[in-house]
Amino acid sequence: MTSSPVSKTASPIVSAVTDVQVLVRTETPSDGFRAGFSRRIIHTGGLMTVVIDIDNGPWAEPDPLHSHPHEQTAYVAEGEVLFLCEGQAPKRLVAGDLYAIPPNIPHGIQLLSKTARLIDNFTPIREDFLPQEG
Repeated sequence: MTSSPVSKTASPIVSAVTDVQVLVRTETPSDGFRAGFSRRIIHTGGLMTVVIDIDNGPWAEPDPLHSHPHEQTAYVAEGEVLFLCEGQAPKRLVAGDLYAIPPNIPHGIQLLSKTARLIDNFTPIREDFLPQEG
């Protein structure tokens, strides 16, 4: 059996489009993309996983609903959130819970605990999460 080369990176985004890649949390810097949020990203050509750490809770109000053309699943790894989806009753989610969202469905969260870790998966990949050239 042959194996692909495995490499690590010092970027918050790890691309495994052509080679097997490993994202080691303690060796991969996070991207503080907005106040109270940081993320680490690994992706192939068609699937993206984003580890999001939130440390500015609890929130008095939910984030505004948003939508995107990507399928999304999310796993609540730590903390507690209120999951909101247009046309549905809010759902209180704790560590171990998951949600799935088809494309273009408005959704959002409200952080109920002090901190949370969410593991989001997107297909196709979120090009808007990748560094923009130029």
